[in-house]
Parts: sequence; C-alpha cells; structure tokens
Amino acid sequence: MSSAVATMPQTDVTVSVTPSRKPGQSPYSAARVVAFIALAVMALLWLLPILWAVATAFKTETDAASGGLSLIGESGVTTQAFETVLAEGNVYIWGLNSLWTSAVITIITVAISALAAYAFSRLEFSGQKIIFIAVIASIIVPPQALIIPLYYQMLTFNMVDTYWGLILPQVVMAPIVFILKKFFDAVPIELEDAARVDGASRLRVFWSVVLPLSRPILGAVSIFVFIQAWNNFLWPFLIINDTFLMTLPVGLQTVMSAYGIQYAQTMAQAILAALPLIVVFLLFQRQIVKGVATTGFGGQ
Repeated sequence: MSSAVATMPQTDVTVSVTPSRKPGQSPYSAARVVAFIALAVMALLWLLPILWAVATAFKTETDAASGGLSLIGESGVTTQAFETVLAEGNVYIWGLNSLWTSAVITIITVAISALAAYAFSRLEFSGQKIIFIAVIASIIVPPQALIIPLYYQMLTFNMVDTYWGLILPQVVMAPIVFILKKFFDAVPIELEDAARVDGASRLRVFWSVVLPLSRPILGAVSIFVFIQAWNNFLWPFLIINDTFLMTLPVGLQTVMSAYGIQYAQTMAQAILAALPLIVVFLLFQRQIVKGVATTGFGGQ
C-alpha cells in the first residue's frame, strides 16, 4: 500500500477565482461610494432611536423631562431609573416567567409544526389539500380576532391565571408549518426510501433522517418563535392577573409612578425587556441567517 501511494503521480490543482471587479476598475467607484453612504445613513437613522432610548434611561427624571438634544443630562449619567424599576417590581420573577413560558412555547410549537409540516409534505390522506389551504388561510386572520373566544375557552377549562392558559393558545403557528413544509419538500425523498428499505418506520425516518437534516431551519424557527413568545404582550396581559405569574413585558407595565409618565423609567423598562432578546440574537445570529437562507426566502 505504501509503495502504491509513493508511485502516485503528483497533480497540480489550479483553482480559478473570478475577480469581483473588472481589471483596472477602481474599488472605490462612484456607485460603491454612493451605496455605502446611503447604507450608512439608513443604519444611523435606525440606530438613532435606540441610542436616544439608552441615553434617556441613564438620565434623571428631571433631565429626561426637560427635553433638549444632549445625550447626557446636566446631572450626569445615573442608574436611578433602573434601580427604581428593579426595586418597585418583581423583575426577576417576571424574567423567569418569560424565560420558562417562552421556552415551553418554543418546544411545543416547533414539535407540533414539524410533525404537521412533514405530514403535509410526505403523506397522502383524505382532505390533505383542503386542510393545508385552511392552515395557510389562517395566516391572514388577525390574532386579536381570536382573543375573546380563546379567553372564554380558557375560562371554561379553568386555565385563567395559570401557566398553561398562557402557553397553550400560543403554540399553534401556521407560518411555521408553512416554512417547515417548504423545507421538507426540498429534502431528497431517496434518503427516506433508503431508510424505509432497511425497515425503518415512518416515525423513525422522520426522527433519524429528516430532523438531523433540518437542524438549520429548526434552529431558525425556534429563535423566531422564542422572540415572538417573549415579546407577546396582549394575551399575557389579558389572561394573567396574578402579579407573580406575569411575564416581563406585562409586569414592567405595572411599575407606574403616581407622578405621571416617567420617561427615564419607561426607557429603562424597554431596555430591560429587550436585553435578553439582544443576547439571544447575538448568540444565534448565524443559525438565523442559515435558517432563512435554507427556507427559500434567501433567493434559492
């Protein structure tokens, strides 16, 4: 074996790289400069409200209410607004409630959506097209239109002011079913046929063949579902009255002062509610981009 490897002829491999610009073309053409300036201006316009919110949160209430265009108030930088919000509310309990309910909603939603999408993609059953059309049509129904029937349903099941009353109405998401179905349609059927020939059941094929190939899209939709569940305000606001069961967006709204609108505290509340999502996005942004690219919305 070693002599055979030693006598193998050496082959030069030449990799051709297509240049990104034509020969002699300047990397700083007028079109590139204009595009860069336009993108920089749009990025600045997008970041300006966020910068203003952060600056307001680190001001005193007097400086925040006085107006002006200065990012730092006359009293300097202070964490008084954050200290007030943390002292007057059960922020840590609300944060744990949001984390717990969002995680459970994500797990149940992705599991149900993946099974439904695989059934629509691979199985043939009576009324398949009609049911799928109904699922897609439900996307255009505003969630606010279902608030009253859902509330009466939870009231009938004695789930008002309970975690399950908060979680269960949020686990059905038609857009996630549609996205996963489009991905499963692109999975080669030959891989599943090979597993079926080896004696694997339909559920085993789904678990051992399809799901491992679907990790990018499952990761992306999981992050989307988690963010939506974390940011949801209307349904938790209506279904939960117990202070110790409130989620973070709802609980922060109860921290109100008797002196009217407190701008610094309001911005501090917004930052505290958005900070976990920023951390999640920074940690999983690669999975988000990869998942979006594999759904077909990235030009593929």
